[in-house]
Amino acid sequence: MLGRLMELLFVEVLRRYAAGLPPSAHGWFAALNDPVLGRAMWHVHGNPGHRWTVDDLARECGTSRTVLAERFNEVLGQAPIEYVTSWRMQLAAERMRTGSDSLAVIASDVGYDSEAAFNRAFKRVTGIAPGRWRDGAKSAKPYPSPMRRG
Repeated sequence: MLGRLMELLFVEVLRRYAAGLPPSAHGWFAALNDPVLGRAMWHVHGNPGHRWTVDDLARECGTSRTVLAERFNEVLGQAPIEYVTSWRMQLAAERMRTGSDSLAVIASDVGYDSEAAFNRAFKRVTGIAPGRWRDGAKSAKPYPSPMRRG
């Protein structure tokens, strides 16, 4: 019970922090607080395996592709599809680190038609092939986070 109470308190602190950010703020919390970006992130996080396009996200958010792309670039410093890809890579990395599903299953679950397409995307984002990343994560070698920016 105490653990759940602490979790709720933590969430409330984060909500208040995000709500108090100025309109010119940048970063993930600012994006959550933005009506367009918050809605886009809700859709992407809620259904990462969907074959998202900028058009799809814009339609779901009730805005234009241009406005969506501008908001993503301004607040998060990346394009909408880059955000989708990085979120998928985070999910895949966590599954590889903690689970035993095959790369093909993980690839399909995070929205890739083939294991090969997933392998290329993962390596493009992290600099390491997913199988090698999984081996390093399981043996606690210091491989980079799949959210590497560079």
